[in-house]
Amino acid sequence: MTDYDFDLFVIGAGSGGVRASRIAAGHGARVAVAEEFRVGGTCVIRGCVPKKLLVYGAHFAEDLVDARRFGWRLEGKSFDWPTLRDNVLAEVDRLNGIYENTLDSHKVTIFHDRAVFIDPHTLDVGGKRITAGRILIATGARPTVPALPGADLGITSNEVFHLETLPKKVVIAGGGYIANEFAGIFHELGVSVTLVNRGDQILRGWDTALRDRLLTISMTKGINFKFNHSLKSIEKIETGVRVNFDDDEAIEADLLLWAVGRRPNVEGLGLDVAGVELDERGAIRVDADSGTNVPHIHAVGDVTDRIQLTPIAIREGHAYADTVFGNKPTRVDYDCVPSAVFSNPPLGSVGLSEGQARNTLGPVRVYTSDFRPMRNVLAGRNERALYKLVVDEATGKVVGAHMIGPDAPEVLQAVAIAIKAGLTKAQFDETVALHPTMAEELVLMR
Repeated sequence: MTDYDFDLFVIGAGSGGVRASRIAAGHGARVAVAEEFRVGGTCVIRGCVPKKLLVYGAHFAEDLVDARRFGWRLEGKSFDWPTLRDNVLAEVDRLNGIYENTLDSHKVTIFHDRAVFIDPHTLDVGGKRITAGRILIATGARPTVPALPGADLGITSNEVFHLETLPKKVVIAGGGYIANEFAGIFHELGVSVTLVNRGDQILRGWDTALRDRLLTISMTKGINFKFNHSLKSIEKIETGVRVNFDDDEAIEADLLLWAVGRRPNVEGLGLDVAGVELDERGAIRVDADSGTNVPHIHAVGDVTDRIQLTPIAIREGHAYADTVFGNKPTRVDYDCVPSAVFSNPPLGSVGLSEGQARNTLGPVRVYTSDFRPMRNVLAGRNERALYKLVVDEATGKVVGAHMIGPDAPEVLQAVAIAIKAGLTKAQFDETVALHPTMAEELVLMR
């Protein structure tokens, strides 16, 4: 590889690209990475990190109300959006600096430019011709904006963190995790929220009981839902936008947020010149080792559209670097990957849903605990949590865990270890409960 400028050139400095760069450099490779925006990628700069901070900030709205029942008197409370926004963006800046320092400390060369293939081993990086023995594509994905008249009048999750003022009324198009998360955030900050979905359900693919519970709680809180509504066009009006539907109904709002999915960033990279193939979804086609059809070119993370989760991109990048440069062949295990929706309340899930288990395993046993968390009881809040375990009847193994309630993702992480390890329901039952906690419900289901 010494005939090239670098042993490895990484296109994209998000979670997967940064991890691959750092590990490959640690194995002694000469590594460079190109990032045309900011080091850190979607998760750190405009995704899960700033979103989770908004979730924390928004939840104080309910915490301050509940505090009265716990004896606290808080007079004259108010909310200032610019304070939350600017503090969140400052944290993003801090993390961006940490990521850049990590690459610098590992002697990874950073190009703050776009990289485009000239030929399979050569890239145009901000006007410079750079060659590499191996190239890793880690360009991630971006929010989808439908091809509708006036669609550009809406914003996406990329822009939502930079709003000058908080809207009074927002329409969110979509029914997935991003739509429901921002519905919860905006609603708690006092915004009137309408979530519009072209289908008849939210959180497609999630356990039915959980998504039904979230819908019920969200409607009780005052979030509006419009199902089976297809958007036709968007118009600019004096107060914001008018969202028009196929049935000639319309909604006026200050803001429209598109949350209708994400698409891999493959355009403008010169993939055709390099000979890299895409799959039927428009993602880069890869094998179990993240290899493309071109032997020295690999791809990791959301650009491959396997599982669009930050920890997956990190593991794929790490496995690639260990395999190719560390003489430690490694593959990512995609079985039992936990996931969460940071809605209000949040959801956590790992393993098979009840429906999936019945279709793949046959007879299963389902255990549930439907309860009101202790804090909600004293606060006078009627919101109930729901925990669910799915058990393979033939082996007794717990093959799925699904929950909705306060801190559900925090609880689920430990449960995911047990399910990944193949523990049985009997072993759950043998574990002494930690009382009083919400998590104890997991070992008390009978």
